Amino acid sequence: MLQNLRRGDERAFMTLVDRHGAAMLRHARVFVRDRAVAEEVVQEAWLGVLRGIERFEGRSSLRTWLFGIVANVARTRGVREARSVPFSALTDDGPSVASERFLGAGDRWHGHWATPPEEWGRPERELLSTETRDVLGAAIANLPDTQRQVISLRDVEGWDADEVCHVLELSEANQRVLLHRARSKVRRALDEYLTGRSE
Repeated sequence: MLQNLRRGDERAFMTLVDRHGAAMLRHARVFVRDRAVAEEVVQEAWLGVLRGIERFEGRSSLRTWLFGIVANVARTRGVREARSVPFSALTDDGPSVASERFLGAGDRWHGHWATPPEEWGRPERELLSTETRDVLGAAIANLPDTQRQVISLRDVEGWDADEVCHVLELSEANQRVLLHRARSKVRRALDEYLTGRSE
C-alpha cells in the first residue's frame, strides 16, 4: 500500500481514506468539540498526508503517523497547547471514593468498606442502555482536555499506551496519571448514576 501511495495511486489513497477516515474524525473530536472544525482538521490532515507521504520513514505504523498528523493539525489550529500538560490536569482531585465509605483508624478492620459498594444491577444490561452511555459520554466530555483526550484514545478507541504517548506527545508517566484520574472521575459519575448516591 505504501509504495502505491508514494506513486500517487488514487485507489490506494481512497482505500486509506475508507479504512481510517471515520476514526480520524473521531480522533479530531478528541481535540476539538465542534464537528465542523474536526472535519476541517481531518481534511487538512489528508492534505498533509499527500504532501508528506514521501517523508514517512516507517518508524511508527502508518496509522500512528496518520493520527499524529491529525493531532498536529489540531494543535496548529490552536485547540490545545503543543507539548504541555495543563497544571490543572495534574492536580489531585481527591480520592476516587469518599473516605467516609471506609472504616476508620480505630476500627479493627481499618480501611475496609464501612458498607460494601451497592450492586449496580445487571451491569451488561445497564451498560447497554442509552441513558448509561449518555452518562458516560457526558462524564468524559466534562473532563479537562488532556484527560478527555487520553481516556478517549485508550478506553473508547482502544489505543495502546505507546500510541497515545506518541500522538499526544506525553511521557509514559503523564499518560498513566491522566488516564487514572480520568477513569476515576468517570467511574465516580457512573457510580453516582447507578446507585443514586452522590459523594
